[in-house]
Amino acid sequence: MGRVNDQLSPASEFAALLTPEGRALLDEVRDVEPAGELAAATRLRRTHPAPLVSAALAQARLRQRAVAKFGAEDAARMFFTPDGVEQSTRASVAMYRAECFRARGVRSVADLCCGIGGDAIALARAGISVLAVDRDPLTCAVARANAEALGLAELIEVREADVTEVDTSAYDAVFVDPARRGGRGRIFDPEAYSPPLSWAIEAARKAPRAALKIAPGIPHETVPAEAEAEWISDRGDVKEAVLWFGADVTPGARRAMLLPSLAGIWASPETMLPNPEVRPVGRYLYEPDGAVIRAHLVAQAAEEVAGGLIDETIAYVTSDECHRSAYATTYEITDQLPFNVKKLKALLREREVGILTVKKRGSAVEPEELRKKVKPQGRNAATVFLTRVAGAPTMLVGHPLHG
Repeated sequence: MGRVNDQLSPASEFAALLTPEGRALLDEVRDVEPAGELAAATRLRRTHPAPLVSAALAQARLRQRAVAKFGAEDAARMFFTPDGVEQSTRASVAMYRAECFRARGVRSVADLCCGIGGDAIALARAGISVLAVDRDPLTCAVARANAEALGLAELIEVREADVTEVDTSAYDAVFVDPARRGGRGRIFDPEAYSPPLSWAIEAARKAPRAALKIAPGIPHETVPAEAEAEWISDRGDVKEAVLWFGADVTPGARRAMLLPSLAGIWASPETMLPNPEVRPVGRYLYEPDGAVIRAHLVAQAAEEVAGGLIDETIAYVTSDECHRSAYATTYEITDQLPFNVKKLKALLREREVGILTVKKRGSAVEPEELRKKVKPQGRNAATVFLTRVAGAPTMLVGHPLHG
């Protein structure tokens, strides 16, 4: 039986997991729950080196965390680092972007700052040849192992290098995903990304086609004039923004893409609508998807439902008629109250509301704080919106319309 030293570097620790002994151990600890780790470690250390057992258990935990992003089947075969699980693109988003590249006729992509290879995997599955580049040796080893584990090694070349020194001229497109986390957590200044956003933009301008993955909170005024900006949400959660470059994009255009429905709303600078009028709260309230809000396309969503805003600074749309919308969740409003916790508590008690969803927009009150104060009890459900209506703090009570 192969043995390893008591102390292993991260790279050596990962290499040990790729040995027959390491792979067998990974299979053995696959279903170990956190509560059972100590007992499993004690048992396995009788027949395996302690560092290898620790590495296998740590990898099993990472695979369990990765299921939410990669799905159970892929996560069980892939390898991860803690940063890789945290920073990698959700598989559904990566697949959508890969299809965007494929639809543009792209057959080869230089994936710069590839991380553990999540985007490279999606690109390869779309039939695209990928050069995956990262400067961290362990990250490259993990990306290479993932390409092999998923049968994509022929389409993915992993290269350990500084992305700023890589010649990408032979590739149809460039994809850049700068690191937006540092030793102190999330980085909000785009010029503090690694590499800086300014470098990534220049790299994109030199390529026939390019996409830059950026934080969804990026100010619109920092988006280059020649780029088309897209905000992507997955099941209601805004995941990222992408700047698209190339001859086939509309400069200055904005898009919101909602996954998994593939509902997209788009506007060019010439077709952008002014803010809708403010009107009294009607029977129906529409909550635009976060990607629609980030893309500044609430006016387009409001036009679809013939609605107006409840307040000029709040992204809630109202209408007296019920419309199906691919870009917003529809609620039927039953009550409108000035902000008053006692009145709300009395109303919820009268309606026998025990299942309470609290949403806020334009209010300083925390949903959990309100929930504790009203103490919902009963068999019915309701949604409360803490917001402003024409500038006044207001509570709207209603329920979502499904179907």
